[in-house]
Amino acid sequence: MRALKDILHGIPVRQVIGNLNVTVSNLCFDSRKVGSESLFVAVVGTHTDGHGFIDGAIAAGASVILCEQLPEKSQDHVTYVQVDDTAFALGVSAANYYGNPSKQLRLVGVTGTNGKTTIVTLLYKLFRKLGYEAGLLSTVQNQVGDRVVAATHTTPDPIALNSLLHEMVEAGCDYCFMEVSSHAIVQQRVAGLNFAGGIFSNITHDHLDFHKTFDEYIKAKKTFFDGLDRYAFALSNADDKHGTVMLQNTFAHKKTYGIRSMADFKAKVIESHFDGMLLNLDGQEVWVKLVGGFNAYNVLAVYGAAILLEQETMKVLTALSNISGAEGRFDTLISSKGVIGIIDYAHTPDAVRNVLETINDLRKKDEHVITVLGCGGDRDKAKRPQMAAVAVKNSSKVIITSDNPRTEDPMQIIHDMEAGIPEDHKRKVFSVADRREAIRAACHLAQPGDIILIAGKGHEKYQEINGERFDFDDKQVLSNAFNEQ
Repeated sequence: MRALKDILHGIPVRQVIGNLNVTVSNLCFDSRKVGSESLFVAVVGTHTDGHGFIDGAIAAGASVILCEQLPEKSQDHVTYVQVDDTAFALGVSAANYYGNPSKQLRLVGVTGTNGKTTIVTLLYKLFRKLGYEAGLLSTVQNQVGDRVVAATHTTPDPIALNSLLHEMVEAGCDYCFMEVSSHAIVQQRVAGLNFAGGIFSNITHDHLDFHKTFDEYIKAKKTFFDGLDRYAFALSNADDKHGTVMLQNTFAHKKTYGIRSMADFKAKVIESHFDGMLLNLDGQEVWVKLVGGFNAYNVLAVYGAAILLEQETMKVLTALSNISGAEGRFDTLISSKGVIGIIDYAHTPDAVRNVLETINDLRKKDEHVITVLGCGGDRDKAKRPQMAAVAVKNSSKVIITSDNPRTEDPMQIIHDMEAGIPEDHKRKVFSVADRREAIRAACHLAQPGDIILIAGKGHEKYQEINGERFDFDDKQVLSNAFNEQ
C-alpha cells in the first residue's frame, strides 16, 4: 500500500476533489483489474478512452480516479485527481508506487529500428559473465536474474514495467537492460524512469502505421534521448545519418560508435564466417559468435556501453568472445544434405537487406540463396513492396508467404508485396500463402550448399490469424522439413 500523496509526487495536478490523505492498495488503468482501494488511471489510448470506464471502476471498488476530464457528477467516497496527461501520470505514479526501482539499479535503454533485442541480450549476458546480477526486458523475453518472464510487448506497460524493475531490485540486480520502442516513448510507458544510459542503434522505414510520417518516427526516438539527464550517457551510431540528431538536445554525456565514421568507439571486421567473426574493437582483436556487419555494430554498441559503465576493457572483450546473440537472430541449422537454414527476425526492408548482404558475402559463388518472406497484417503497408524488392534483388529465389496476417487476407498482403517486384525478377518468385508449405517448398528447391533464409518471425512461437494465435515456430518447422528430405 502507498499513500496517495507519495504516488502523486512529481505529477503536475490541476485539481483535486476529495481527500488526498488516503492509501492506495492497487494501481491500474484496466477497469477489469480494479479492486478495493484501487487507484484507477483513465488513460486516453489509441483505441479506447479510459474515461468511459470510470463509473465501472468505482463500482468495482476504486477509491481514487486519476483523469484528464472530471466526470459531471462526483461521488463523496471517491477522490478525483485531474491532470493534463494521464499517460504521463500513469508512468510517474507507477514508478512512485513501486518505490522508484529504476533509481536503485543502473537502467540502460536501447532504441532504434533494428538491433535492439540483440544489444540488450548481449549486454545482459555480458554483465552476468562479468559477475553482476542483471535484468533483461526484451522482445524475446524478460529476465529477473535467472528467472524467465514471458514478454508480451517490446516495452511493457508502466505498471508491469515498474513491477518487473521492483522484482529485479528485490532479487539484488545491479543492472537492467531494456528495449525502448518508439510506441512506448510516444505512449509515455517510460515516463518516470531514471536511465543511467541510452543507446541508439539505427533508424529505417518502420511503424509508419502508428507514427504516420518518418519525421514523427525520428522525433519519437529523439524524445527518449532528450529526456536523459546529465548523469547518464547517450551512445549513438555515428554511421547512421540520424545518429547525431539523437544527441542534439540531450543533457547526457554524449558518445558515438562507428565503423566508417570518426567515433569514440571504433570497430573493423577482419574475418567473417557463418559461425562468427573476428573484430578489431578499439585496437584489440576479439572473436565473437555473431555474424554480419550489422552485428558488428551491435557488438560495438555493447562494448561502448560496457566501457561507459566503467567495466575493464580486457574483461569485457574476454566475456564478449564467449556469449551468443538473441534467439531468432541469424539462428543457423544445417541439414543432412548440407543445406544451411537461417532464421531471422528481419521484418523491415533494411533488416532484410542486412541479413541477405551478410549471407551473400559469406556464400561461395555456386551456392544459391532462397528467401522465404512474409509481411505482417494490420501493420505498415508501405514497407511490403520494399521488402519484396530487397529480397528479390539479393536472392536466387524468393518464396512470398504469410507472416502474421492478423485480420487481413493473406493473399492481399502477398499482392502488396508482389507490387514491388521488378518485371525481370518475377521469374524467380513463387507465392505460397501457407507458411509451413512455403518453408517446405524452399527445402525442396535447395541443393547441397544452398542457403535458406526464413525472415520475419524469428523467435516467435505462434502465427496470428483472425485474432487467434496458433503454435508456429519457424525453426522447428524448418528442422522438420530438413528431416523429411
